[in-house]
Amino acid sequence: MNHIQGQDRNQIRMISLEEMVEKESLVRIIDAFVDMLDLSQFGFSYFKLNIEGRPPFHPSTMMKIYLYGYQNSIRSCRKLEKACKTNVEMMWLINNQRPHYKTIANFRRDNSKAFKAVFRYFVALLKDWKLIDGETVAIDSFKIRAQNSLKNNFNQRKVKRHIDYIDKKIAEYEEVLNQEFDQDTKAKLEYNQQKKENYQNISKQLKESGDGQISTTDPDSKAVVFQRNSVKVGYNIQAGSDSKYKLLIAADTGDVNDTKALSVMVKKAQQNLGELEEYSQMNVLADKGYHSGRELKACEDLGVTSFVSPKESSSTINNPDFAMESFEYDQEQDIYICPAGQILRTNGTSYNKTSTNGRKSYKVKHYKTKACMECKLRSDCTKNKNGRFIERTEYQDYVSRNNDRVNQQPDYYQQRQQIIEHQFGTIKRHWHFDYTLTRGKEKVMGEVYLIFTCYNLKRIMSIFGFDLLMSMIRAHLVSLFQNTPAFLAQMTYFDSFKEFFKICDPKMGNQADFSII
Repeated sequence: MNHIQGQDRNQIRMISLEEMVEKESLVRIIDAFVDMLDLSQFGFSYFKLNIEGRPPFHPSTMMKIYLYGYQNSIRSCRKLEKACKTNVEMMWLINNQRPHYKTIANFRRDNSKAFKAVFRYFVALLKDWKLIDGETVAIDSFKIRAQNSLKNNFNQRKVKRHIDYIDKKIAEYEEVLNQEFDQDTKAKLEYNQQKKENYQNISKQLKESGDGQISTTDPDSKAVVFQRNSVKVGYNIQAGSDSKYKLLIAADTGDVNDTKALSVMVKKAQQNLGELEEYSQMNVLADKGYHSGRELKACEDLGVTSFVSPKESSSTINNPDFAMESFEYDQEQDIYICPAGQILRTNGTSYNKTSTNGRKSYKVKHYKTKACMECKLRSDCTKNKNGRFIERTEYQDYVSRNNDRVNQQPDYYQQRQQIIEHQFGTIKRHWHFDYTLTRGKEKVMGEVYLIFTCYNLKRIMSIFGFDLLMSMIRAHLVSLFQNTPAFLAQMTYFDSFKEFFKICDPKMGNQADFSII
């Protein structure tokens, strides 16, 4: 009995790329999806041709390369170049074209805004297909590593430590030179003096920026806390997902944490969704990292109802029996009633208080009572020599309303994980999108929009199935073709669409001029 034998490598056979690609492969969906897009409206480079010079690759070809690559964890431009030569599905997708890796890299570098426009267009299309209703939107974040090492990220403490070390070395070299001139020692001295000057320049930039940290390779990247409290330089990517079919609808990146990101993400979700007649009120779900009175107020101002997990106050942790929640607030009289039944009043004055990071200020009112001096519960309630003291911020009403909603509807809030977090597992673990290959916020977000478009595309294939999704893409293409006949000139999926045009609209199919193909 022999092992299974392969076929002769030298055997010549008649076969096409079409036969080598499965009939319901996702690569066919990618092909149809890109051909459906009117790329001229998104601002892709090299869409218009010059009279002279070597003709460039069509943007649709490059877009297909990236959508297929990111879908299959192939993101490096050199690996994408190799896939164009060795991967059968990629060869089929781009008609056996073979762009150089530099051409592939330049396309990603130059078209970040176009990737964003494609993603927003896709979200609008999903809304038209009734896959997004905008009633419940969950917001969360994930972190990716940047093209910037931790040693090239600085804060004032780190810079001071370097300068202090260099000063000691300089002093040692100067002492040696005072005793005896040595060329090597002089070179070391000059080298350290140059290093000190560089660190002093970095310190100056830190003070001017007011950001607290600076990265020299990728200035937009920040030192952020990843899993298990490990600190790396990267980006904190914000994502918004609609609850109906768990499709991604918005993205952004900003600060190292989520405290100030809620209202920004709500605005982006509203912009991408536009006007939706199916709902009158958007609800947004987020974890406690987004809990901020200022942000909760901003959500109400935007007409959005927030369900953000409440943060435990320090009093709740340290003294649960006399926590802030134990003091009843009377809205009409503007007073607090303590567990002992005493009334804490305010003098009506609003004081300015600066946030912990020192960037923003807000107003607070103070509540206290003289009854604390003789209260039997004072030792259990507070250690303040002047008695219990309550500070109420100008945003407390918004915080209270949000907290009441979450506590009254815990089952509704618990949907948050189901709506938003499983996408991160697919994107980071399955597709290995845990680091960026580009530098700068705009280009990094271009990568994010690419991977989000890939996720939504694969997700709707799971929802509709191959045949129905292909039919819907083609039907959308037909509607575009009816409005703009010249649009046909940019497409590459012509052979299968010709017969479809004739089936959907015989008149259009007969009149269409396919000679331009």
